[in-house]
Amino acid sequence: MSPRIITPEHAKRLLDNGAVLVDIRAADEHAREWIPGAHHLPLSEFNRNDISLDAGRPVIFYCRSGARTTNSAPLLASKVSGTCEAFIIEGGLDAWKKAGLPVSKDPKQPLELQRQVQIGAGSMVFLGTLLGILISPWLLAIPAFVGAGLIVAGITGFCGMARLLIWAPWNRGVYGKQVSKGVTAESHDGESLLR
Repeated sequence: MSPRIITPEHAKRLLDNGAVLVDIRAADEHAREWIPGAHHLPLSEFNRNDISLDAGRPVIFYCRSGARTTNSAPLLASKVSGTCEAFIIEGGLDAWKKAGLPVSKDPKQPLELQRQVQIGAGSMVFLGTLLGILISPWLLAIPAFVGAGLIVAGITGFCGMARLLIWAPWNRGVYGKQVSKGVTAESHDGESLLR
């Protein structure tokens, strides 16, 4: 059975009565902002792990906007089938915040990797174009190189800039564990969901 979609307010009532909350967003998204008490198990790790759940205890899944959880409903349901009831927060974290419900933030964490790539690529295109106009037309090779890299990333799914940014000093806290050991599914208080 597919997880039922519920409002943030309904999710909050279930949480107050002992439901388990699971954030399926990527590590960089979760590190910066999350719903208090949420366990983190990225969607990319679902096929590699089983979730340890108490039978009968409802499980609520969320992402940023609700799109990933809704699109992944069959996978989410398969992880809890037969053990408990599963729910998805309609509108995800965005709707949770709009409802005025509590959110924990850590502004010291880096921006999501996708945003870092967008900022880096945009800056290189802008500066390369500006330098190409003002200094030498040869510097227009910079935006051409970035454009080619974005095309390759779109076609193959491999983004060289993202691979480099993972190793940047400001990202080591978020990606250090992920790159070396694999992602762990645990809440901010250290309680693990993995078997």
